[in-house]
Amino acid sequence: MLQIKNLTKKYGKKLAVDDLTLHVNSGDIYGFIGHNGAGKTTTIKAATGVIPFDEGEISINGISLKSDPVKAKMQFAFIPDSPDLYDNMTGIKFLNFICDIYEVDAVTKSENIKKYGDVFELTSVLGSPISSYSHGMKQKLAIIAALSHNPKLLVLDEPFVGLDPKASFTLKEIMKDLCNNGGAVFFSTHVLEVAEKLCTRIAIIKNGKLVREGETSVVVGDSSLEHIFLELIKE
Repeated sequence: MLQIKNLTKKYGKKLAVDDLTLHVNSGDIYGFIGHNGAGKTTTIKAATGVIPFDEGEISINGISLKSDPVKAKMQFAFIPDSPDLYDNMTGIKFLNFICDIYEVDAVTKSENIKKYGDVFELTSVLGSPISSYSHGMKQKLAIIAALSHNPKLLVLDEPFVGLDPKASFTLKEIMKDLCNNGGAVFFSTHVLEVAEKLCTRIAIIKNGKLVREGETSVVVGDSSLEHIFLELIKE
């Protein structure tokens, strides 16, 4: 679903991501773990086409992000940790705008906006300007927009920040459903307990390099993800 091969990204002389290779397959809930500055967000932004990269290849659902970026981007939805929305729009206008970009038909658009608007308890305020939304409401709107075009791959950077417990639970269930239906999820998080319980696979990155990767049960073993992570980053 998502293939990252030998990804290298530099900022001047600083090597932010160093020859990183990851494969996220259909059915995977893939957790991407690392300390601040480890290269998580840089990797995610490169994988979603937000920033260019220096070396390597990235493909989504078999489509190269370099050679066919528009088609590749149609395969996934990206939810950053602090989504930039159009504050002058109402919620419903923003959702319609996103659906139109992804060429969602009118019936599917209407059904998905109602479905996810109700699930995240945002339907009643979709007619209000986004500028009036709280941070949590904006996060929910970004999630609804991402789900509205039925992406095959969901890429999220710290998705649970700003969400209330009910919305966090709802998002986790949606992530599971997406993967059970042949999709995949790739997300970063600092909440290691959530990653350990939710993810089928885990990758740990340190100073731009992959230091551990595999099925969650294998990576964790008889220990805990928190213990494994702390041991790895202090080496």
